[in-house]
Amino acid sequence: MNKPLRRVSVFCLALVLALMGWATWIQGARASDYKEDPHNPRVVIGKYAAPLGNILVDGEPITGSARTSATLKYKRTYKDGPLYAPVTGFTSQIFGSNQLESLYGDLLDGSDSRLQSPADALTRTRAKGGDVATSIDAKVQKAGYQALDGKKGAAVAMDPATGRILGMVSTPSYAPGRFAGSSAADQKAWQQLSADPDHPEVNRALRQPLPPGSTFKLVVAAAALENGLYSSVDEPTDSPDPYTLPHTRTTLKNESASAPCKNATIRTALQYSCNTVFAKMAVDLGKDEVKAQAEKFGFNDHAVDTPVRAATSVYPSDMDEAQTALSGIGQFNDQATPLQMAMVASAIANGGELKAPQLVDALTDGGGNTVQQNSPRTYGRTMSARTAEQLRSAMRTVVDQGTGSNAKIDGLTVGGKTGTAQHGVDNSGTPYAWFVSYAEDGHGRRVAVAVMVEDGHAARNEVSGNGLAAPVARAMMKAALG
Repeated sequence: MNKPLRRVSVFCLALVLALMGWATWIQGARASDYKEDPHNPRVVIGKYAAPLGNILVDGEPITGSARTSATLKYKRTYKDGPLYAPVTGFTSQIFGSNQLESLYGDLLDGSDSRLQSPADALTRTRAKGGDVATSIDAKVQKAGYQALDGKKGAAVAMDPATGRILGMVSTPSYAPGRFAGSSAADQKAWQQLSADPDHPEVNRALRQPLPPGSTFKLVVAAAALENGLYSSVDEPTDSPDPYTLPHTRTTLKNESASAPCKNATIRTALQYSCNTVFAKMAVDLGKDEVKAQAEKFGFNDHAVDTPVRAATSVYPSDMDEAQTALSGIGQFNDQATPLQMAMVASAIANGGELKAPQLVDALTDGGGNTVQQNSPRTYGRTMSARTAEQLRSAMRTVVDQGTGSNAKIDGLTVGGKTGTAQHGVDNSGTPYAWFVSYAEDGHGRRVAVAVMVEDGHAARNEVSGNGLAAPVARAMMKAALG
């Protein structure tokens, strides 16, 4: 072979080897990247080539799949879509997915490696989609949704002993099945949802932190008892009425001028929701002690996963004493989601031990075999058992004799705390109504609930935690334990 021919041969051989190396790289090392790339049409075609697995409530599917005549052979369907949208999220052939539909997308479409048999792995065949079993109790979910009755708001019910989320409601809601496909009608439905000024696509239970108002007084009360500022909920406090905010001329008053708030006990101060007591209590404790107590409940935690991640609930750090006073009554820059306040009530109901909130019980394969079983996890100890018992007792007084009377349930022991949180410049907006509570049936079963109602159409004098939020909590507690 002459020299020029030999050079050409070597060059061609190098090209072949380079091509083989590149093909090996693409099909081997980069295979998973291309397989998971949402811009790869084969990924979407594969996902919708067969019916998806389902999301379950009480063991029954609340999702399904419908055959289409398009390239994508199946699209997602939803049973009672608006009721369960805060739980499921959505999956759309055009607009992607979120919440459980997104987090467990591989399991639901059968591409999760845990679903593959050895034969599937060898032939690269997609397995039958698996199912996601939620912790939701259908009765509790329906009770909360119906009680909110179209108002803008949210509610979360938890089992204090396990952390299982029994109900998670957000209203107004939306129908995820309306834009699950790829037709012009699906695109129009998505545009309408995106343009809705009430933002029904937002999961208010997890993703919309707001000032918690007087419900935060439970956190301050816990801090006062845990740090020895007061020995019990029945010890008189050092609380003037009215109370001048430190280093200011601003006077803080109580909602009712006739309420016995001067030097009131914690029990009485919760019963009448005395601002003066808890504002001064927060100052006496100091912002660092209140912050430490709040963080035991989950405030300032950026990774509260249900497994859907919740927005961060905030207790601020950089405050002077006047601002600390306002933070003690759930104002200034305090922010909390309904999930966060349900965690506060849950810890109190469970003797001070807070279980991590959990929305998913188990994952199963297409044959119903368990792939993953989720057990209760302890988030942390928030307070002593004695402090928790004291707060439960005081919360019972709020319901039996105080501002939470609309939460009473025959045959159940109920404790609660109302809240009406100001918002807007100079409190110009309609306040938010809050209610946090727990109930027990005398046989060891308990439930904790937090409700927030953001009713911008109500008159200001009609907004109260007892009037708007307590009936929702009552409905959910009764459904859980009735």
